[in-house]
Amino acid sequence: MKQLILGISLISTMFVAKADDEKLVVEGSYQSKNLYVTNCMGENGVGFAVSKVVVNGKVTSDQVSSSAFEIDLSVLGLKEGEDVVIQIEYDGDCQPKVLNPGALQPIPTFDMQDIEIAQDGMIKWVTTGERGKLPYIVEQFKWNKWVKVGEVDGIGTQGENEYAFKAPLVSGVNKFRVLQKNLNGEQKIGKTISVTTDIQQPKFEYDKKNDKITFSQKTAYEVYDMYGQIRKRGTNSEIDFSNLESGDYYLNFDNTMEKFRKK
Repeated sequence: MKQLILGISLISTMFVAKADDEKLVVEGSYQSKNLYVTNCMGENGVGFAVSKVVVNGKVTSDQVSSSAFEIDLSVLGLKEGEDVVIQIEYDGDCQPKVLNPGALQPIPTFDMQDIEIAQDGMIKWVTTGERGKLPYIVEQFKWNKWVKVGEVDGIGTQGENEYAFKAPLVSGVNKFRVLQKNLNGEQKIGKTISVTTDIQQPKFEYDKKNDKITFSQKTAYEVYDMYGQIRKRGTNSEIDFSNLESGDYYLNFDNTMEKFRKK
């Protein structure tokens, strides 16, 4: 199994366009779709602005001398999920426009072959069928909702890929799931797995004199006001309330929820 470093870079998995020395650069991954471009008139109204299209360093045979044209990626022998860098070279101040930039954005396509969790919170899973480098989001069910607890970079190839992530544990039953989603909101969710721990649930006290909450052990927490606005969030053994106004608050920590009042 290969454990991947948390945190991700989406630059290779989403559409990116920028002007650089009269080049429009488009990056993403091949999804068996072509791109469509609207062209500009050339300088002084003669001809058209785009002079050529370069895909992964190779000049294409696309006919660019028209007001709109197609970049035919299907003839280039690309594999699904393969990284693609397109340079659209043009003259003049009018920049051409890609009409369907989402064509290079991956969609969640993984097939979960196996997933398991150990008593220490180590989650391991095996997938196939990926078509681009989307991150895997690991979520934990607590506080009556699914809470994101980490990310693992997706490999993005269709063969068998192995992943691992050390998840934080709370007292009692711990439920987790792994999912992928793209910028369009499309998502795919793997099955839920669970493990039961003998961790003791932290206790908390509100210290009115020092205006803080103290936990019996370090824990993840969230504090909401009566309007449902998040006011505090983190992982610690205490929470400073000196900068919050008096009133009722909801406190989520470990695997439980409490209500308390600040005087």
